[in-house]
Amino acid sequence: MKDFKNAIIECVPNFSEGRNMDSIRQITDEIEKVEGVSLLDVDPGKATHRTVVTFVGNPHAVIEAAFQAIKKASELIDMRTHAGEHPRMGATDVCPLIPISGITVEETVEFAKMLGKRVGEELNIPVYFYEYAASAPYRKNLADIRSGEYEGFAAKILKPEWKPDHGKAFNERSGATVIGVRDFLIAYNVNLNTTSTRRANSVAFDIREKGRQKKDSNGKVVKDANGEAVWEPGLLKNVKAIGWFIAEYGVAQISINLTNMHTTPLHVVFDTAAERAAARGMRATGSELVGLVPLQAMLEAGKYFLRKQQRSVGVSEAELIRIAVMSMGLDELAPFDPQKKIIEYCMQDTTKKKLVDMSVTGFALETASESVAPGGGSISAYCAVLGASLGTMVANLSSHKKGWDSRWEEFSNHAEKGQALIKELLTLVDEDTNAFNRILEAFGLPKSNDAEKAIRKAAVDAATIYAIKVPFRTMQLAFESFELVKEMAAKGNPNSVSDAGVGALCARAAVKGCYLNVKINAQDLKEHPEVKPILEQAEIINAAADVKEQEVWNIVIATMK
Repeated sequence: MKDFKNAIIECVPNFSEGRNMDSIRQITDEIEKVEGVSLLDVDPGKATHRTVVTFVGNPHAVIEAAFQAIKKASELIDMRTHAGEHPRMGATDVCPLIPISGITVEETVEFAKMLGKRVGEELNIPVYFYEYAASAPYRKNLADIRSGEYEGFAAKILKPEWKPDHGKAFNERSGATVIGVRDFLIAYNVNLNTTSTRRANSVAFDIREKGRQKKDSNGKVVKDANGEAVWEPGLLKNVKAIGWFIAEYGVAQISINLTNMHTTPLHVVFDTAAERAAARGMRATGSELVGLVPLQAMLEAGKYFLRKQQRSVGVSEAELIRIAVMSMGLDELAPFDPQKKIIEYCMQDTTKKKLVDMSVTGFALETASESVAPGGGSISAYCAVLGASLGTMVANLSSHKKGWDSRWEEFSNHAEKGQALIKELLTLVDEDTNAFNRILEAFGLPKSNDAEKAIRKAAVDAATIYAIKVPFRTMQLAFESFELVKEMAAKGNPNSVSDAGVGALCARAAVKGCYLNVKINAQDLKEHPEVKPILEQAEIINAAADVKEQEVWNIVIATMK
């Protein structure tokens, strides 16, 4: 049976408490007590009287933390006195699980069912499964389950079709809870320059997939042959939206749930909402993200808005995020901190010291210290980073050169390829040192008997092979960067041709430096079936680097004459 030891799921429970920070803290404390989970975000809303919590971890740990949080919420939140702007039906209103890595949707559904069964049986809270975990097609949509909200549930739960999946009687204090499995959902609000909920709703109905009820010329709802209302679909797939007024901010918003950012990207939601608002005499002044957002959504948004400006998209992640934040006004209501709002950044282990996070001076002094690492491999990798960076710089300068406006996309494509090289090469700066440390750890294994000696030798060989593969990969990428610097030397901004030349010199130094590391690490494993083909390819790349560097040099010198 699969143990899910290395699997990761995300849990985003929504609690019907957004004002009492002590209660919110007590709930999140229960989550943090569980080993194996990381609390990523706590996002309370006073007007909505709702807090969205995000945590990740091993599936078993996550459902334990979720249960404890639901239990604590049932002790602290009394739905009989609850009121807020957001639709709700329970103290823990909804508790979705989202597969992140090492686990399928189907496997995550089994964990959702385990959690729901326990909540229903141990806490006597009615539980409904939704989305991928739904027990019937009509229960898939959260809005359909929640229809009638808390106030209507005492009667709704008595209907045969709305019998809970777990739990029996309606829990007056805690209401009901919806548990399920879904794709990554982006909770997103677009701000309008109006206080009218009705006007905000008109835009919401324009953009949401469900759309609005069709009406005839007299304003009456059109019905089909079965007497059911006919709906006119909205513009965007996988978008749910309503309008509301938030007194806390003094503005009306379009409250949006984006359930598939691959079908409908975040930036398309904002632009479409802005266009429909403008068509109705309003303006989208900004927006806000509730909870976390995947890095991909922000990077795609940054590139989208740069392309609209005919600007190069081959800039850093930080710059793409900055453009996305500015373009969608994500900091209008509160500061947008990427380290707290982007899920991948929240999951980064900031306790580990990284070479690439050091200052230039710090990196140099660390290299010059008595420690054997970082050494030539990491320095070679950083040379490769600098070479690719120079080529990318020339591409970006060329994209924005006056009189070359028609060529912006050509150079943008080069710059984007350069950024991809830079990103991977930066990881290799630290990975070369990590590889060396693996060898030291392997040599530190016991060797008091033949069995231990055999285990130690196997570990040393495996670590050494990895320490060969890392600089070899750097060689490959550094060699790949020659294509970029050569194109920029030949076709880029002539005022920056010397920069392309220096980029070629850096690439050659990187290839040569990594070649030396591959050779020295492979001394005792030259005939190993994994190592031998690497050595053969390393010889080819090493020789070819001299030719490539000379080609770029000749172009640079000819241009400067």
